[in-house]
Amino acid sequence: MPKTTKKKFVITGTSYEKPILCDLTKPFQHHDKNLIIFCHGYKGFKDWGCWNLMADKFAQNGISFLKFNFSHNGGTINNPIDFPDLKAFSENNYSIEVNDVIRVVNYVKNEFTYFSNAKIHLMGHSRGGGIACIASSRDLYIESLILLASVSDYKSRFPEQSEIDKWKENGVRYVVNKRTMQKLPHLYQFYQNYVDNESNLNIESSIKKFKGKTLICHGTMDLAIDFQNALNLLSWSNIGSLFKLRTNHTFGSKHPWNENHIPTALDQIIKKSISFLS
Repeated sequence: MPKTTKKKFVITGTSYEKPILCDLTKPFQHHDKNLIIFCHGYKGFKDWGCWNLMADKFAQNGISFLKFNFSHNGGTINNPIDFPDLKAFSENNYSIEVNDVIRVVNYVKNEFTYFSNAKIHLMGHSRGGGIACIASSRDLYIESLILLASVSDYKSRFPEQSEIDKWKENGVRYVVNKRTMQKLPHLYQFYQNYVDNESNLNIESSIKKFKGKTLICHGTMDLAIDFQNALNLLSWSNIGSLFKLRTNHTFGSKHPWNENHIPTALDQIIKKSISFLS
């Protein structure tokens, strides 16, 4: 098995930005031609389920892999998994997440000289797929997109108008995290931020603007993000391909994942992605 190295680091922010916790898994021998930057999904984090095994698999095949926690995902530098910072979670929105991706890409370009000529690819799971699409249209010189069970539209995922009215009246709306049994708060600003920036947070227009290749991987048994989302993304992509699998939203993975192997569906996606990038 080819050796890999892992480096953990923190991107500090300005006075109004929170830090971003990252880890970079690289081939032991310097193969710095390709770097994947991975965007986790809603209620997710960089070390969820099989993501560490996935990073290792890419690095073993000569592709560097960077994972990060969105700055307002509810984790902290010292406890990145169990959502201790509900205040930050409540203040999160799509605009912050897009800016986080921009911060990560710019940090890599400025701080890691061995990636100065690397092709950078954005990979996103679920909500993170949509964020990757939007970020790809922001003049970051992204080579390609790999979308795993990605959403194709954020507007349709908001609740009915009556629920939005209650949200506005109360100022906050709660979603239960079944893993930790926490009531996760969303301030009304989450919705207001989307409304105020709707044209800049449009996945369809972003992916139509993106000129690189796009690989869309989606399970036909996905109950969280309907398969139609994959078909939408494919129809909007300039150079798109679809990899359809009979699997669920997390490709057979779960958290915690205590096995030392990658589930079959996710392994197929990794192999497909390596072929896509070669």
